[in-house]
Amino acid sequence: MSTTTRTAIVTGGAQGIGRAIVARLARDGMQVVIADRNEDAAEQTAAGIAGAGKDSVTALGVDVSDRSSVEAMVASAIERLGGVDILVNNAGIMDRASFLEMDDYFWQRVLETNLSGTFRCGQAVARHMAERGKGGRIVNVASNSGIFGGRGRAAYGASKAGIINLTQTMAIELAEYDILVNAVAPGPTKTKADQPDEPWPSVATRMPLKRYGRPEEIAEVAAFLASPACSFTTGHVISADGGFTISGIMEG
Repeated sequence: MSTTTRTAIVTGGAQGIGRAIVARLARDGMQVVIADRNEDAAEQTAAGIAGAGKDSVTALGVDVSDRSSVEAMVASAIERLGGVDILVNNAGIMDRASFLEMDDYFWQRVLETNLSGTFRCGQAVARHMAERGKGGRIVNVASNSGIFGGRGRAAYGASKAGIINLTQTMAIELAEYDILVNAVAPGPTKTKADQPDEPWPSVATRMPLKRYGRPEEIAEVAAFLASPACSFTTGHVISADGGFTISGIMEG
């Protein structure tokens, strides 16, 4: 992995967890490209981070469900940064629908963005990394919904479960190129101002830490997985979820 200024692409980096990851990587002195379907929002986010003293963040538009758009993203990032050391696959749709009422369009839209988007971006950047010969880090953003089921989350959960398996396979196949691939799996996280301050009781009872996570807390895990300090860990999923995933039966 490059020992000079590191470079990163963060998809879906205009808001929420993605924005927090961009800010965290920029704080580490990286050059970061925010790649987002909403290019205007990405530019506003880049400007805001630059206003905080980090002028190494730029924006570009991408539709991760479209192969040509992904290829253009990678080519543009290479031109801007001189090469890509880190990819954070964060772009995704979190939407709910009843399993019995879900139609093909809903299913395909979620899978195409979340799972296929991670595949396309990961493949395109990994090809560059392998050819470049300097290794790299790929961090996929999964979810605890990919670890167990949840009402209304057939498409979302399946996409995130697929990302977890894809992470493992990528890690195996890309290890020979010194490309480490891991995933962070957020749990309940407050990403919008209109969310309640506290999780629903049905959620809180499953959480040893009975509160929402903050995007910045998820970003800390992603930053480690993207860092040189993560040198012997690949193919793993780190749950940043307040203990939600491991809680089992919690008695009063």
